[in-house]
Amino acid sequence: MGANYKEAVLELNASNERGIDVVRNKIKMFAQTKVTLPSGKHKIVILDEADSMTEGAQQALRRTMELYSKTTRFALACNTPEKIIEPIQSRCAVIRFTKLSDKQIADKIIELCKTLNLEYTEEGIEAIVFTAQGDMRQAINNLQSTSDGFGLINSENVFKVCDEPHPLFIKDMLRHCLDNKIDEAFKIVSDLYKLGYSPEDIITNIFRVTKNYSIPEYLKLEFIKEIGLTHMRIAEGVNSLLQLSALVARLCKKTLKPV
Repeated sequence: MGANYKEAVLELNASNERGIDVVRNKIKMFAQTKVTLPSGKHKIVILDEADSMTEGAQQALRRTMELYSKTTRFALACNTPEKIIEPIQSRCAVIRFTKLSDKQIADKIIELCKTLNLEYTEEGIEAIVFTAQGDMRQAINNLQSTSDGFGLINSENVFKVCDEPHPLFIKDMLRHCLDNKIDEAFKIVSDLYKLGYSPEDIITNIFRVTKNYSIPEYLKLEFIKEIGLTHMRIAEGVNSLLQLSALVARLCKKTLKPV
């Protein structure tokens, strides 16, 4: 838009301004306003967190989109597209964004650390990336919380703030399973359980670590299958330590070579 940006672009956070009055007043008034733009250019309404809008507001927005489509374009950003009513979805080109790669998140977090003069370690950045799961907002929140709480951005501090089972414990557990040392593997899972971590968190991190663990592909698939079945049972409410210990036993059994 260049020089016409202020007159031709309307940005709203729909999680704050989500009622029908906002659509009738701000958005409709903006769409009605005449702005001189180069040929082929249109005014733009950007609605962030559009899935927070009430149904009444969405119905009013739908009507506004119909009336002013020749002069105004609408960009709706949302986390849950299912909350956007079908008439609006049918009038939009839906673009789905995948999670960011680990490298993209790591590069941005390192850039922030250097800009803000934060002290960090390589393991700390890896921990931020691990806990973010492809979400840049979560990564920045975890970075800020760790910095405010401890100052130093290292692996131990990040996992304390995020309150997640440390991946190193999970890696040790998997290594013991591969060596068929069921007692040592069970002890690690038992210790995590006794520390107060929920079985949901434990099983989720077991899956995430296994996915990137260096083991033969066929065995990794067998491990993921067993982890998935256990995760399903835990999600259904069967979330005792016995469930996790049974998983450890099955993982150890998978490593045994048939006679």
